Amino acid sequence: MDIEALVGTASTILDDAADPFLAGHRAGSAVQKKGNDFATEVDLAIERQVVAALTEATGIGVHGEEYGGEDVDAEWVWVLDPVDGTFNYAAGSPMAGILLGLLHRGDPVAGLTWLPFTGERYTAVAGGPLIKNGEPQPPLGPVDLADALIGAGSFSADARGRYPGRYRVALLENLSRVSSRLRMHGSTGIDLAYVADGILAASISFGGHVWDHAAGVALVRAAGGVVTNLAGEPWTADSESALAAAPGAHEEILEILRSTGSPEDY
Repeated sequence: MDIEALVGTASTILDDAADPFLAGHRAGSAVQKKGNDFATEVDLAIERQVVAALTEATGIGVHGEEYGGEDVDAEWVWVLDPVDGTFNYAAGSPMAGILLGLLHRGDPVAGLTWLPFTGERYTAVAGGPLIKNGEPQPPLGPVDLADALIGAGSFSADARGRYPGRYRVALLENLSRVSSRLRMHGSTGIDLAYVADGILAASISFGGHVWDHAAGVALVRAAGGVVTNLAGEPWTADSESALAAAPGAHEEILEILRSTGSPEDY
């Protein structure tokens, strides 16, 4: 499989999807999902457009956030999030993008993250380098958390679940003692792309959706970063969390996670 060629084809398809993405900014809820989550008409339309084009051009099935599709355990599968940061997108914030990962037997071997509002296009193939707007980027170097930005997932303090809100509050409190530069962008895909680009030293995701992570995991790994779950185990398509970071910063945050204790204690 010529993965570089597949990424080139996928890039053209995402470029075609950027215009309706930009035009649909501030689109309202069209489909109510679990909890207070929702999808806009733009989510649905872009997924249909990209799935049809990818399937025809590459012959590889697609698993999308809104319609499902090909099994993520397939030998080859594209994983698509047509609008990552839907709440941001609907509210008029530019912190939203299109995420597309290519999995081979569950392993992200390529990633594409399109941020149309900021004009940033990230691609990577396993082995690197990270490509930003067509230009190869230098690999990530060691980072000291005290001098860096850290991205974190959003939450309600009173929420329950695998990572209760009180646990997240405690973790962010402990992180703030090391770095006062915590950031909550509301888009997992942007956080992961910005780790790969060296803008963030690390990103913590409390979610387990493969479409949120696949593209960004490929980007971070290609850039020389490390991606695990919050327990420090290698990230897989079945992981229910993600910790992505530059060398050095990853181990620092793992130590903070360990000192915070188990989510079950909260």
